[in-house]
Amino acid sequence: MSAAPESPLPPESQASPAAPAPKTRRVPKTVWDLVFTLLIPILILSPNLLGEGIGLSSMLGGGTAGNVRAYLLAALVPVVYVLWDIVVNRNVSPVALIGGAGAIFSGALAFWYVDGFWYAIKDSARSYLMGVAFLISAATSVPLLRVFLDAASIGEAPQDRALTNRALRDPAVHRGLAAGTVIFALVDLLGGAANSVVNYQRVTAKFGTDAFNAQVAEVNAIMRLPSTLISIVGLMAALYFVQKAVRARYGAGASVFETAALAERVRQEDRRAAGA
Repeated sequence: MSAAPESPLPPESQASPAAPAPKTRRVPKTVWDLVFTLLIPILILSPNLLGEGIGLSSMLGGGTAGNVRAYLLAALVPVVYVLWDIVVNRNVSPVALIGGAGAIFSGALAFWYVDGFWYAIKDSARSYLMGVAFLISAATSVPLLRVFLDAASIGEAPQDRALTNRALRDPAVHRGLAAGTVIFALVDLLGGAANSVVNYQRVTAKFGTDAFNAQVAEVNAIMRLPSTLISIVGLMAALYFVQKAVRARYGAGASVFETAALAERVRQEDRRAAGA
């Protein structure tokens, strides 16, 4: 009896198929956002980062000059991070561009060396600017809230996206969008005012001192969660008015959160109109 021919595969390949390579877990973008927009700036501003009385400002020249350089570095790190994210991910959506413009505005304000009342205003200037921009846009044909809703439908099929955008341009829905945009703007302005009050109460040291940088870092840490919650509340309140208008116009089952279903409602209306 002749011997069976040997398999060209090695024994371990015959025994079991190769195990798939383990998937590497990517760090969520939210974590990177917190690291570059909150944690790193706080560490840069801390006067005791490397020990009692030793911070990054000491390595940047010390004294007033070192503190100013540390302050500028802490303010510009989030700006560079936001712009880097836009360039690397090639994200040129209106939402990303608005965020980038806001980051550049904040970075430019970092070179306005003030303390006391004017620093409290400066630290909330981005919220004030966005609030005013949203208020003005509410009186136009394209409320800024609609820009965010348009971005949410980017992943939809082109035909569905076109129908969804048509639904958002409907006069009745547009009125809901305008009302929601006003609500979002007012809440953003309220959040900016609250941030200014906290800054005015807590950032009392002279600009360019260790105490000033430490107080700025403290307020940044204190206000991040409340500011985020205020923005979420404002967005949810704004979307409530849009959703209410969408349901009133397209029926109880229509939802601005389900763009494909909303597109189908518009398609059904077109069919009924064509059959009439």
